Amino acid sequence: MIRRSLLLAFAAMTAAPALAAESAKTGTGKDGPAGQYVDVSPVAIPILADGRLVNYVFVTFRVQLTAMADASKWRAKEPYFRDALARIGNRGSFADPKDYAAVDAPKLTAAFQREAVAIAAQDVKAVTLTAQMPKQRLGLPRPGRGGQGASPRNVLP
Repeated sequence: MIRRSLLLAFAAMTAAPALAAESAKTGTGKDGPAGQYVDVSPVAIPILADGRLVNYVFVTFRVQLTAMADASKWRAKEPYFRDALARIGNRGSFADPKDYAAVDAPKLTAAFQREAVAIAAQDVKAVTLTAQMPKQRLGLPRPGRGGQGASPRNVLP
């Protein structure tokens, strides 16, 4: 009885990697076929008002790849995309002029598109902002007044 259990356990252990390799080869898994994209992990983009840091917005991007691109190769290089996004965020302010709890999506997307193309060249089809989550929602200075009326407690240290 014990010998049979051990043999079945051994067979299951050796068959699982083979099945996983087969599903990776065909591009299917539990969630269906793997898409031609790279999801970039969240990156904190600083939001500045009058040269002062007032908030951070964590953004997530999806880099759409062409049909001929090797998606697994570019997924392995996701840290390069994340690094480029962090560098873009620290180059200048991408604050939404109407809301300090959001980024200026078209401006940031255009800047990240240029960097993604520099990294992956012709394999990049498009770049999409998939999520943005502000660190703070309350206690922010009012936009449009040039940041006036912001007390020191309303500004991040």
